[in-house]
Amino acid sequence: MASLSIDRRDRCHRDDVRAFTVGVEEEFVLVDLATGRPSLTNTTVAAAETDTALQLELSQCQIETCTPVCASVEAVHREVRRSRIAVIDAAASSGSFPLAVGVPIWGPPAGSITGTPRYQRIARYFGAPADQVTCGCHVHVCVPDRDLAVQVSNHLRRWLPALLALTANSPIAEGVDTGHASWRHIMWARWPSSGPPPYFRSAAHYDDIVARLARDGQILDPAMVYWDIRLSAHLPTIEVRISDVPATAMETTLLASLVRGLVITSVAAIGRGHFAVPVPRSHLRSACRYAARVGLSSTRFPTALAGRREGRRALARLLCHVRPALEESGDYEFTRDALATVLTSGNGADRQRRALLAGGPEKVIDVLSRLTAEGVEADDFRRGKVTRPTSPERAGG
Repeated sequence: MASLSIDRRDRCHRDDVRAFTVGVEEEFVLVDLATGRPSLTNTTVAAAETDTALQLELSQCQIETCTPVCASVEAVHREVRRSRIAVIDAAASSGSFPLAVGVPIWGPPAGSITGTPRYQRIARYFGAPADQVTCGCHVHVCVPDRDLAVQVSNHLRRWLPALLALTANSPIAEGVDTGHASWRHIMWARWPSSGPPPYFRSAAHYDDIVARLARDGQILDPAMVYWDIRLSAHLPTIEVRISDVPATAMETTLLASLVRGLVITSVAAIGRGHFAVPVPRSHLRSACRYAARVGLSSTRFPTALAGRREGRRALARLLCHVRPALEESGDYEFTRDALATVLTSGNGADRQRRALLAGGPEKVIDVLSRLTAEGVEADDFRRGKVTRPTSPERAGG
């Protein structure tokens, strides 16, 4: 098993840290530029000529972007911004706009499943759980040794509630506040293979559980392993999937930096012979559900090991935990400052709720469109002016 030691007395070389390359996938809701309602145009958007790969998702109003493999958090930020520019441009050609939001403010018509054979098969087999729109952000970090990767998964499990609370971005559905900062997390739980991953003894144990899910009809293929952390079925990576798609490119980069720092820190601990505490899945589910409800809005914060602790202290603990790895990679100052920004201005859920109180669902869509494009409109890759959905305020209504 590979080992890596990172602490203040025994620093690794930066080149070793940069071997933990990162890729980010973001899912977006396509909305009509004139109405702000879901636009069932993902096949047209995906077919647009761009320099970024655009992928179809389960609903016709969803589209996914994928960054290239990145060796640094700076590169992640650049590529996430470039991906958002590409999907904004591609969507504009079909009269739509991609919103970075965990669930649509207004849902699409029932049965709006993308017409690929796989998605149609999923819809026929699973029924109602397939007929929902949820958009997440998936962070891949390179860990090519699968036995090491499952041990990393064991270490990361206890941080899932914190990552979810930090990035919650789906409090509103059908125009009303759901009472949850991440309604996406609640909806996603309807999939039988969702939730925190089991505690794994080995890669063989991981494969046995996946095989059992298939035998029991809980998944149709390995890509339907929807755990919050999983080993990629086709890449040498560990994939963290707990988060709503963050509202801004900066927040997505913050998430990627924290996840990468957690992976590097976990590998270092494993190399020193420190293995993760086997937190029961029931505890993790409870803590994640609490995180989905309160996000950052509560003075109390969910953790898997110690009940609820004061929010800023819990996030400071997370940052402290990964600080040696982030300092070695040169990403600590960015991560610290970005986290401070989110704690000051709020995450996507906080901003949506403020917009809902200020101007109703139309104002929420207006704010989300601005946040989706925040930090990308002046980018060097920009090919034209960003066009965002019309709101009564901008239209003079």
